[in-house]
Amino acid sequence: MPETLFDKVWNRHVVTPETPDTPGVLYVDLHLVHEVTSPQAFSEIEARGLSVRRPDRTFATLDHSTPTLPAVDGVRPYVTPEARSQVERLEANCARHGIRLAGWGSEDRGVVHVMGPELGLTRPGMTVVCGDSHTATHGAFGALAFGIGTSEVGHVLATQCLLQRKPKTMRVTVTGRLQPGVSGKDMALAIIARLGFGGGTGHVIEYAGEAVRALDMEGRMTLCNMSIEAGARAGMIAPDPVTVAWLQGRRHAPSGEAFGRAAADWLTLRSDPGAVFDSEIEIDGNAIRPMATWGTTPDAGSPVGAPVPEPRDATGARALTYMGFTAGEATTGHRVDVVFVGSCTNGRLPDLRAAAEVLRGRKVSPGVRMLVVPGSEAVRRDAEAEGL
Repeated sequence: MPETLFDKVWNRHVVTPETPDTPGVLYVDLHLVHEVTSPQAFSEIEARGLSVRRPDRTFATLDHSTPTLPAVDGVRPYVTPEARSQVERLEANCARHGIRLAGWGSEDRGVVHVMGPELGLTRPGMTVVCGDSHTATHGAFGALAFGIGTSEVGHVLATQCLLQRKPKTMRVTVTGRLQPGVSGKDMALAIIARLGFGGGTGHVIEYAGEAVRALDMEGRMTLCNMSIEAGARAGMIAPDPVTVAWLQGRRHAPSGEAFGRAAADWLTLRSDPGAVFDSEIEIDGNAIRPMATWGTTPDAGSPVGAPVPEPRDATGARALTYMGFTAGEATTGHRVDVVFVGSCTNGRLPDLRAAAEVLRGRKVSPGVRMLVVPGSEAVRRDAEAEGL
């Protein structure tokens, strides 16, 4: 029977199949950990006398509660005492359980969904979990990656497995080619505007089509990252030569002959002709334009300069009032107060290059605050080396 990309990865990792009464048991290849959702999980397994089952398949980083500004006189400017406590507890937990940690002073430290791919920890065909909703980012490599809650973080630490019901599947095919100046972020916002912010609920989305294939890996990561804004459990893109080239030479990727064997396997991870999805939609990539959101939900998006549509309900009307828009008004012409470049969605080097290109020969307008937060120490080093 023809299988989808999702089916192939899922079936490789089923330890115990689900039944009408019980979820299945799914093996986890990579568990990414950070300081916010892990303290209670470590406390729980220790209270039960358990240890970390596979520290070699667990990797931690400091990324949510860490100040961007450097230490002054050896004191780091944490925003709250709770943030300091979270960091200190992760440091202690990793030391106690033998877990690799990209901590202060590590050249690897960064946003978990930027750092993981950079290091080659994320690879096609893997199952990846993290206590963070945007774990879907890693699906850009043909991995099945999704966020989990704190209790599930503890379960994976103790067992390297997870209880899961098999989700539904959706294929979003983006045909044609994106126009110059249109990015993977615009594609994501156009898809979310089409689906609605709950349109992907209960599904794993596979992104396919010529326009998706034309994205670089950074654009693919942005697209899969934002699957969550459509309500989806995860997003995936089948591996191809672009994926293989991006991973070659990464520290934790296979090397030598092992890389060749791995790459040959990765390239088999694609949906078979005739594979059946629970739902499918198609979008014309040629028609996607630079997007802006005008409301308070990610599906409230329109091409830049297009008129804001009439609200569909009272919630939409309240959103327009809150944002200071009126129906029929163009999204251009409004004053910008803050510009932020960064995050797990757009904190990679190509994102910083794009922002720098916009600013080239210009200055930030008085009264506008601009914040740039590289997604990792590696991105920061490269950006500084390029003079961005």
